[in-house]
Amino acid sequence: MYAIVKAGGRQEKVAVGDTVIVDRIDAAAGATVSFPAVLLVDGAAVTTDAKTLAGVKVTGEVIEELKGPKIDILRYKN
Repeated sequence: MYAIVKAGGRQEKVAVGDTVIVDRIDAAAGATVSFPAVLLVDGAAVTTDAKTLAGVKVTGEVIEELKGPKIDILRYKN
């Protein structure tokens, strides 16, 4: 079983026990967060109906805050 959730402005594929790196979330380390499900796959059954997914709850725990590599953006003018 896995689900596609909206996390940090992107969609991530998650399953039970997965560790996922997402963009910044307003939560401290050790806090529990909830993500809205976009798609749910349970074996051969695929659920995309918004009414059915409204009752689905995908939760996770914030392990730590990481700082990613610096992104350099260069702008050239002619």
